[in-house]
Amino acid sequence: MAKPFRFVLVSRFRVSLCLRASVVKKHLGRLNTDDQRVTARQGLEGNDFGYLVGRNGCCDDAEDSFWRYSAVNLKTIFAALACALLVFSMLGCGASNTMQSIQLNVKYVNGQAPSGQSGFFTLQGNGGTIQLQALAEFSSKKTKDITNEVTYTVIVDPNNDMDAFGNVLLPPCTAPCQTAGQGTVQYSNTGLITAVQPATCTWVDIAPLDKDGNPQAPAWFYSGDYKVTVSFSGMTSQPVYIPVASSAGNQFYAGQENNPTGLCGPSS
Repeated sequence: MAKPFRFVLVSRFRVSLCLRASVVKKHLGRLNTDDQRVTARQGLEGNDFGYLVGRNGCCDDAEDSFWRYSAVNLKTIFAALACALLVFSMLGCGASNTMQSIQLNVKYVNGQAPSGQSGFFTLQGNGGTIQLQALAEFSSKKTKDITNEVTYTVIVDPNNDMDAFGNVLLPPCTAPCQTAGQGTVQYSNTGLITAVQPATCTWVDIAPLDKDGNPQAPAWFYSGDYKVTVSFSGMTSQPVYIPVASSAGNQFYAGQENNPTGLCGPSS
């Protein structure tokens, strides 16, 4: 005759071991037939707490009780984890805030906000200034001022490199302008453009005289300018073009004195 099982009250640690054993059994293939379950439960009595075990292992009452409790909690945990993963995936896919481009603007011309110009801005007067502004544009549609973080590149526009008197424009210089053979335009690492010596005018009045030989209303175009771009994190902005009006303009065009007062450009 088989010896009766001896029941003991196990600690939380023992119960934990029982629960782990049940998980292992689940993954390895639990015994599911009625006969096997009856055999496993022989000699065991139900307990409200499900803490009873026999010498040959965890009792099914304890196992089932804890498994049902754990299954509910695992579902809750998995649901919470799924929500957290969804949030992180949304942040990582399509919701990131990356820099898309750099917009180069003119913030001030001689201390005043410009109006009525786009793409080109005249550097007016000897000692006149233009303050540039660089804005980083992000995928979130937000912008950030990076004026003091970008690298400035200023060159003579290769397509318009002459002043109103037919002279080739000098290369620009970085502040302070002290290098021989450079000048007219000085720029700093904060985006301040300054008109320096030698002063010049790159605006030309091309309006012909009227039939009586009198000057007509000016028709301006610029024959030279300086091209400015900025770069940051491998990106380069669109160019801004800067004609110069730091001296009087040419009074003659095509052999005619059509600008007798020596105006320089439409802002004069």
